[in-house]
Amino acid sequence: MEIKGPNEISLLLADWGKGDEVALEQLMPLVYDELRKMAHGYMKRQPSGHTFQTTELIHETYLKLAKQEHQDWQNRAHFFGVAASAMRHILVDYARSKHSQKRGGWQECVTLSDVIGSTDQSKDIVALDDALNALAALDERKSRVVELKYFAGITNEEIAEVLKVSIDTVKRDWRFARTWLLRELTAA
Repeated sequence: MEIKGPNEISLLLADWGKGDEVALEQLMPLVYDELRKMAHGYMKRQPSGHTFQTTELIHETYLKLAKQEHQDWQNRAHFFGVAASAMRHILVDYARSKHSQKRGGWQECVTLSDVIGSTDQSKDIVALDDALNALAALDERKSRVVELKYFAGITNEEIAEVLKVSIDTVKRDWRFARTWLLRELTAA
């Protein structure tokens, strides 16, 4: 996760955490490209025909982060971890909404070609979120490792920094969580 001026980003995050709105305005251009990469990574995993756009996901994430009452940003890796979590929750909420709409919560005109080419991957996204929540109930740290590594795409070193654990612990947590999630998802 190479970003120009990591010290500048950390200082702006600290200022924003103290309530400086100007710091937030100065921060966004510095982190936008990385947020775009993260959002693009999320969007690649979405079903075809997904109506969310990468830019829309970034903007929704920005709004979610800006609305937080108290920000105690430890560093830029922590910020990107929180942003990744926000993106995940935005997309899961969207998938849940689409899934409930398919069950009659919202009527939509569908052509035969739409049905032939469609797959119900929104259930997969919801199932993954449910499995991650179950893993979090079992072990919060392992769930965070998956979220940061898989969804945010940050390195083991940065995950270790965010979670304040060793790199070896991150690697062990990743191996365990991957195996556990695979078992949970195939059982479902």
